Amino acid sequence: MKSSGIGGQAVIEGIMMKNGEQYAVAVRKPDHTIEVKKEMYKGIASKCRLFRLPFIRGIFNFIDSMVLGMSTLTYSSSFFEEEEEEPSALEKKLSAMFGDHLEKIIMGVTVAVSIILAIAIFMVLPVFLVNLLKPLIGNGWFTGLLEGIVRLAIFIAYVTLISRMEDIRRVYMYHGAEHKCINCIEHGLELTVSNVEKSSKQHKRCGTSFMLFVMLISILFFMVIRVDTLWLRMVSRVVLVPVIAGISYEVLRLAGNSDNIIINLLSRPGLWLQNLTTKEPDRDMIEVAIRAVEEVFDWKTYLMTEEKR
Repeated sequence: MKSSGIGGQAVIEGIMMKNGEQYAVAVRKPDHTIEVKKEMYKGIASKCRLFRLPFIRGIFNFIDSMVLGMSTLTYSSSFFEEEEEEPSALEKKLSAMFGDHLEKIIMGVTVAVSIILAIAIFMVLPVFLVNLLKPLIGNGWFTGLLEGIVRLAIFIAYVTLISRMEDIRRVYMYHGAEHKCINCIEHGLELTVSNVEKSSKQHKRCGTSFMLFVMLISILFFMVIRVDTLWLRMVSRVVLVPVIAGISYEVLRLAGNSDNIIINLLSRPGLWLQNLTTKEPDRDMIEVAIRAVEEVFDWKTYLMTEEKR
């Protein structure tokens, strides 16, 4: 079976599924009913043909996924908020200044801060830490390799630590439900709870695999690109993030659409890492995931088309 092209994200007690410009969020509310919202999302990548070119599209698709992901997380969490308090003076002032645009502004600032923090922690911090050992190791290719190992260790430690949080564990269970639904369809099975249960919770197009590709490809880059001055080395890591992200996205797309033996081997570390970011879901979670899929994807037609090939 070929790639279905659908993708998604786990949210608070639910799933967001996206197919083209359509997306749906299904949430299991506190009263145990399922609330579904379906909308269109036209991101940055759709605004210019240049943004859809290979090695460039990955950068803008990543930003789009963060914006949409943050928006759907906010939506899902709204079902579990306690009674709202009286807005503060600052909130009232901001609301008066920006009106209906306030939510979009907050979302944009949140995404920007998230990207800056990620770059600081995963790209800049390893440079600083390895620089402490510079008198011992010099500035050869081994410096780039060690920096990459430190970067990878920080990333795995971060994923491991947050996976131990109870709320995050439930999100990871929904993440597993998302993958299992997509795998169920792409392996030619009808989208039923029992078939989804039997499907794998690992998928080659997962964002976890994307992040791991970023870490591994950065090792190759920085083993070759050597800069003596510390601040220039840090700047080079930041400047090259879009390039590395663009290449990583193309590798991820290739992995998701190929069963080549070499590609499968390259995908395996990402699938192993998904054991930390996905957990086995219960049947209620699978039902939520199925609702989200069916809002944006005609899986019956997809299976019929694939059978005729």
